[in-house]
Amino acid sequence: MTILLLFSFALTAWAVIIYNRLVRDRQRVLTAWSDIDVQLKRRHDLIPKLVAAVEQYARYEQSTLQTLIELRSRTGQVSDVVEKGALETQIGGGLRGLIALAEAYPELKADRSFLQLQNDLTEIENHIQYARRFYNGSVRNLNTRIGSFPDLLIARLFRYAPQPFFTLDSAAEKEPPEALS
Repeated sequence: MTILLLFSFALTAWAVIIYNRLVRDRQRVLTAWSDIDVQLKRRHDLIPKLVAAVEQYARYEQSTLQTLIELRSRTGQVSDVVEKGALETQIGGGLRGLIALAEAYPELKADRSFLQLQNDLTEIENHIQYARRFYNGSVRNLNTRIGSFPDLLIARLFRYAPQPFFTLDSAAEKEPPEALS
């Protein structure tokens, strides 16, 4: 009887420990996503300022500017990590195109407020990259735990599901925009 009681206690303790680890890992994923969301909001808040600065000089580039604004508004309507990642990749490409426009407009390239916005964008892109790495590491840990025996027994019991990675669709998106000199 004592052995059975000790075995039951050990089994319960094991289940509680695994469950608590799953909860901890899930919270890390949620926190990491929140960090990405904050950085994406900072980037989205910068877009209208960049567009306004470029509009003053590049009146012929309205389609590029309009596309960037449309993408920015669409990201607020998406909550799925994979879809948001695809939209953010497009935004990153649009921002690179916007920065590249400065090469064609020397006055814009020399504009102090544009240069400050560009530096802010570079800083934000670096923060997004760090937040993305932390998120993907947290997702990797949770998904490994969910798929590993014996943790998967508790994960399945409580309906834990693997989380998607926040991936990049293009190699160009992996690099932050460079400041113009």
